[in-house]
Amino acid sequence: MGCNLSDPRPFWVAFSLVKGIGAVRFRAVLDYFGNPEIAWNAPAEALRAAGLGERTVENLVSLRASDALERALNRIETLGITVLTWEDTAYPRRLKEIEQPPPVLYLRGELQVEDDWAVAVVGTRRLTPYGRQVAQEVASTLARNGVTVVSGLARGVDAVAHQAALSAGGRTLAVLGNGVDIVYPPEHRRLAEQIIAQGALLSDYPPGTQPDAANFPPRNRLISGLGMAVVIIEAGKTSGALITAAFAADQGRDVFAVPGNITALQSQGTNRLIRDGARPLLDPQEILEALDLTMVAEQRTARVVLPTDPIEAQLFTVLGQEPLHIDEIRGRTDLPIEKVTAALALMELKGMVRQVGGMNYVGVREARPEYTLGE
Repeated sequence: MGCNLSDPRPFWVAFSLVKGIGAVRFRAVLDYFGNPEIAWNAPAEALRAAGLGERTVENLVSLRASDALERALNRIETLGITVLTWEDTAYPRRLKEIEQPPPVLYLRGELQVEDDWAVAVVGTRRLTPYGRQVAQEVASTLARNGVTVVSGLARGVDAVAHQAALSAGGRTLAVLGNGVDIVYPPEHRRLAEQIIAQGALLSDYPPGTQPDAANFPPRNRLISGLGMAVVIIEAGKTSGALITAAFAADQGRDVFAVPGNITALQSQGTNRLIRDGARPLLDPQEILEALDLTMVAEQRTARVVLPTDPIEAQLFTVLGQEPLHIDEIRGRTDLPIEKVTAALALMELKGMVRQVGGMNYVGVREARPEYTLGE
């Protein structure tokens, strides 16, 4: 993965290595310079003019003079790590919708369109037998119904949720508080390999980043951001899972909490969440019903087996990433409204389009109809 004009990713990687540059500052740099390559090679005076502080400029200039970028790029190429940026269509849609999404994601494994249907399952590292049983039931129910399980690869609830999703034949994503080339805790190495095969390891920390306590609260924001909802199985009063729940609420995600024994330390956090407005989860099926996820498996099957036709092909060429109202779609295709409505309903079931509210639709770029105009 060398630095060349045709591939801007190395320069995105470069900025992710600079201490002091997050989503806000990187956006300011992009707005000022137009692209990351120009910004990376800019003189210190221009970087200051773009809004970077003196210490951040010093960090960037020092990094630029070292071989750190070359080493990172070699590591990425050697391990086959995927680099996703804001500009990539494969960047997770739900994550892109949160405030200040990470400019760069590092990935081992594969993201799929189906991962839009995801629910985060998190909780304490010191789970009880009750918590283990519930985590297994929740994650396996989600996985069997085609819902991707998101968690953090930590000991306790996280590991149980990942393993249960894998055992049920489903997909699971693990968001790390370190580089994706490092497995933490180390005893989860085999689990991590299984996740790579049946999902993905993700991180916004560049390869080589060691696990650090300060990294984990920010990564919890990504766990909640990737999902439609967050399920808290067990959590003490100061559990990191409560941080994930707070991020989820800020992001407009549903928060489910499993009630527990009022005298158990592991239930103090979840019971307080319920008191403060989280949905009490008494049956895993309630998640599917509340989020209208009962048809996910059917949607996946339909996308594979149902044929396309000229009307679908015409609609697909009209729809892009910008939402279009159904009336505008009808106007652009000059098709009767009843045919547009019927075709869009079927295309949504097949995963070719997505309704984003108010009768507005976008096309799913990863979907490609077999029929092409003129055939």
